[in-house]
Amino acid sequence: MNLASLLVALQEHAAPAGEGGGHGGAEVFNQLFAHVVPQNTGMSLFGLPIYNIQIVQAVAIVLIFALFLRVPAAIRSGSGSALTRTAAGTVSWLRDTVVYPNLGADAGRKFLPYFCSLFFFILFMNLLGLVPKSSTPTANVWVTASLACVSLAMMLISGMIVQGPIKFWLNLVPHGVPAWLAPLLFVLEVMGLVIKPFALTMRLMGNMTGGHLALLSFLGLLFYFGQDSTAIGLGLSLPVVGLSVFMMLIEGFVALLQAYVFTILTVIFVGMCMHPHH
Repeated sequence: MNLASLLVALQEHAAPAGEGGGHGGAEVFNQLFAHVVPQNTGMSLFGLPIYNIQIVQAVAIVLIFALFLRVPAAIRSGSGSALTRTAAGTVSWLRDTVVYPNLGADAGRKFLPYFCSLFFFILFMNLLGLVPKSSTPTANVWVTASLACVSLAMMLISGMIVQGPIKFWLNLVPHGVPAWLAPLLFVLEVMGLVIKPFALTMRLMGNMTGGHLALLSFLGLLFYFGQDSTAIGLGLSLPVVGLSVFMMLIEGFVALLQAYVFTILTVIFVGMCMHPHH
């Protein structure tokens, strides 16, 4: 959802001045907020409906492959476009400041491809949500929950591989605690394992949805109050559009920040499962 497409949507759904004014004009917000909900495209694959967020996800994957197609050659030759060098530099930054410090060099080399893929996948989905006529997959709880479930699987599997399938669960309880307290601590630690991916799910979904709802609310005010008075609508147009442009700039920063937060928290959680005493 971007500023231009929001304005068009508002124009389509707003009632003319003098019609449906007052509180009935709240329908403007109902129509606008529907844009944050996944929409059925009318197409299907193997009998399953295709939603707009799935198309955005596919586009994000294609763009990631296109971006990194020339990165290996650029690294070997030391040249390349600014975009290619930025992509290579971002991978080095993730390796040196996120993955290696939390997992160590040996384990970090094995996990680095996944965490780089995770970061850029979330980043591209977030940014594509700002493109006209697009949608934000990460504003949907099912998308963020799926990513968090993969993180949970990595936490459990990597922890059981490093520590052993039995010792991993035994090490959830700190050594030296009284025997009567161990069962309670075990239950709490298992709950903690589940709460971590739940927090990842809600944090990413909430931040990406909240920004769009704030932007929609600002623009909705313009037409909501303008239904009864054209003068009021024109008077509000400058501050409302100005705030909306500011929100779009903030959303670009949030897109990068949330991709980083989801990735680094996943790295930390995996590292905690692999090395519980550190």
